[in-house]
Amino acid sequence: MKKLLKYIRPHWVAAILAPLFMILEVSMDLLQPLFMATIIDDGIMAGSQSHILQTGLYMIGAAIIGLIGGVGCTIFASYASMRFGQDLREDVFHHVQKFSFRNIDQLETGSLITRLTNDIVQLQNVVQMLLRVLVRSPLLMIGSIVMTIFISPKLAIIVAISVPILFIVMFFIIRGTLPLFTKVQSRLDRLNTVLQENLSGMRISKAFVRRQYEKDRFGQANDDLTTQSVKAQRLVSINGPILSMILNVSVIAVLLLGGKDVINDSFEVGSLVAFINYVTQVLFAVSSVAMHLVRVSSAKVSADRVLEVLNTESDLIEHTKLDRKIFGQVEYHNVSFRYRADQVSDTLRNINFKVEAGHKIAIIGATGSGKSTLLQLIPRLYDVSEGQILIDGIDLKQYSFAALRSQTAMVLQETILFSGSIRENICYGRPDASKQEIIAAAIAAQADEFIVAMKDGYDTVIGQRGINLSGGQKQRISIARALLMKPAILLLDDSTSAIDTRTEGYIQVALRKLMQGRTTFIVAQKISSVIDADQIFVMEHGEIIAQGNHEQLIVHSPQYREIYQSQLGQEEVSYE
Repeated sequence: MKKLLKYIRPHWVAAILAPLFMILEVSMDLLQPLFMATIIDDGIMAGSQSHILQTGLYMIGAAIIGLIGGVGCTIFASYASMRFGQDLREDVFHHVQKFSFRNIDQLETGSLITRLTNDIVQLQNVVQMLLRVLVRSPLLMIGSIVMTIFISPKLAIIVAISVPILFIVMFFIIRGTLPLFTKVQSRLDRLNTVLQENLSGMRISKAFVRRQYEKDRFGQANDDLTTQSVKAQRLVSINGPILSMILNVSVIAVLLLGGKDVINDSFEVGSLVAFINYVTQVLFAVSSVAMHLVRVSSAKVSADRVLEVLNTESDLIEHTKLDRKIFGQVEYHNVSFRYRADQVSDTLRNINFKVEAGHKIAIIGATGSGKSTLLQLIPRLYDVSEGQILIDGIDLKQYSFAALRSQTAMVLQETILFSGSIRENICYGRPDASKQEIIAAAIAAQADEFIVAMKDGYDTVIGQRGINLSGGQKQRISIARALLMKPAILLLDDSTSAIDTRTEGYIQVALRKLMQGRTTFIVAQKISSVIDADQIFVMEHGEIIAQGNHEQLIVHSPQYREIYQSQLGQEEVSYE
């Protein structure tokens, strides 16, 4: 929790003013029972209308001053807590941006969303509560105890007995709720994950008639969250009845002992009424402190989860920040890779090759052979488990992330577009690109024709993840986005899978023209996409089992020959 205090320090003025205003409000609240006692004893009992009026005006004045204190406290506490939440949320978000895919896989996307939203809101609310209620309640409790002693030390013994009893009960309630709130947050993570998966994959669930399955899955996650929440709230709800019982017993004891003194004329009625008010304030303040400590215990769970994110160091570390022009020579030396340390077998194993700048490299192989993983190591989305990758003869890890990734463009198999206009999506990697450059990239990617046919052209707003575009249109926009960066290294991960053969041919012609002098890696399922490559890697079970150009592989690689014949080889393939 201490680590989070730095987010309140920039707003220390508001954080100090809020309690000061609250002290003003509490002071006025502590005066009210005394005024009431004076009205009863010196006004009503003495038959003095003027004293009642005068003291009543004092009470109104104190109430107005208390109102100013309460409003001032609320304003400054709200400001400090909102700014605290804003700064913390931004810091956590920026920290997550540094994560490797491995970090994100470990923490899970749904859980990260919960931590960035619900958990930080919880902390934000607790900061506001600390600046208001947890200042008010202790002050009111201490002040009221002092006033009970001042009015009647003998009756104050009742307070001295009831307050510890209430504290002990509250202690056990708080201790019991902490593990329950931890489970509640865990169940909320699960619910958010299920919800995210359902919404992003709704087309698949509908296409495979899995609506009932998804409904049951969400229902189960929702039931688990509700069950844990009910358990936590059930324990918290005990507080109310216990408070009422202790309060009523305390008031009865005060009336019995104080009433006897009133009958004996050793205690005034007004003082008895004021004492009962102070006893009520004490017990309610104790209960308020306890219940808000329950919220603090819940917030501690959120704080631990947020701090887990902030304390998680990215697997990817910039050892140095070399910033230089990349020409595109790529070398893999004995590279092996696994996604998790406890993984049984390597995803990539003993990969070795050298690609000269400007060459076109094709990678083919069965699903799960490691093709996409091999590409993702080049922009350093993951670090190798063993071995070394060199770019222009320099270890990949020596480059700064900005220098490496700004000169490496990637088109993924799963096309990701963002909410906004088509223009904004194409120039995502180069926000300063001119209109002419954007159009040229779209033309090269065979996207310009369908873009200009839209009502708003390049200013057409596309839905989340490009929901109102076809798969082929999304992939062409994604290719245009990569081309606009004019990278030294271009990575195409089966990027034409949703494009018809004719359009793919146009794109291949455009790519050949635009990628002259640029190193290009293409993962493809279609043999037509790789025949003209300078080198073709055939992968199987995480290894490169054959490499060479088309003519060499058709002769020496049975695996490549089989792929070629299955796609293009109705006629017999001749080889030596």
